[in-house]
Amino acid sequence: MLLGSLAVTLLMTGCGEMPNLTQDETELISEYAVGVLLKYDTAHGRRLVDTSGYELAVEEPEPEEPVAEPEEPAEEEQQEPEEPVVMDVSRDEEETQPAITSVEQYYGIPNIAISYQGCEIADSYPPTGEDDTLFFSMDATPGQQLLVLKFNAQNLSGEDQALNMLGYGATFRVSVNGEPSKGALATMLVNDMQTYNSVIPANTSAELVSIVEVPQGTNPGTIDFILRGGETDGTLHLQ
Repeated sequence: MLLGSLAVTLLMTGCGEMPNLTQDETELISEYAVGVLLKYDTAHGRRLVDTSGYELAVEEPEPEEPVAEPEEPAEEEQQEPEEPVVMDVSRDEEETQPAITSVEQYYGIPNIAISYQGCEIADSYPPTGEDDTLFFSMDATPGQQLLVLKFNAQNLSGEDQALNMLGYGATFRVSVNGEPSKGALATMLVNDMQTYNSVIPANTSAELVSIVEVPQGTNPGTIDFILRGGETDGTLHLQ
């Protein structure tokens, strides 16, 4: 109340004389006057600076660069296994097998000359007669016929000569008219050249055969005789 009275007294003096005030009274009046002015100053805001119209810029942190991880030693690329090559063994071996001149040359048979004598086609082999008694005979399967290849094994020495084709591991395949080859039939014939094992007397010869099935009605124009059992197969062009 004292401060208000002093302020009123000061304001009412106008241009008259200033009352004698102590230093403390002067400071109190000044503070009071400032407070009154600020209270009734409608243009004066509560804040010194109105920041409602400004947006504070938020400084975004810079993206951190990824830390390069130490490279691991690259593993050796695994090569995919190559696909197995499927070979068609039924193809015409004439194109891939070396030609040979004789059976005895291929197997290294000494003192024996084996020559091709021709062929015949039959429904059964050997042919039978009324008075013949056969130990073994064979018939062609339905729709097939037997192609009988005939060979002559000549003993070139003056002594009896053993011939063991089984011991040479002899096996044969036959291609007729350029068709895929077929394996010679395994028979119980005593003169089957694949399994022949006997003695040929001096200065004589023995008839040997090799038999394969062919479709009925086949007319053999060309015959390739493929020999196996050696280091590599060989082809003998019979006709």
